[in-house]
Amino acid sequence: MPVRLTSQNQVTLPESVASAFEGTEYFEAAIEDDRIVLTPVLLTGADAVRSKLADLGLSEADVGEAVSWARRNCQSA
Repeated sequence: MPVRLTSQNQVTLPESVASAFEGTEYFEAAIEDDRIVLTPVLLTGADAVRSKLADLGLSEADVGEAVSWARRNCQSA
């Protein structure tokens, strides 16, 4: 069944496909043999945070620096 790619690079999964993965919010997208393959991903709370940080381009070092900065500034307040 065909799906349309929007101008914002989005597709809507047909109901028959989406209903097979009820409750799944995230999919890993990959290209395999000239095909787009979506694999359901179940994120834990920590995985969701890591995913958001990656989306923002933040590394573990950035987070560590931010925590250190906050601790220094909270102690002096």
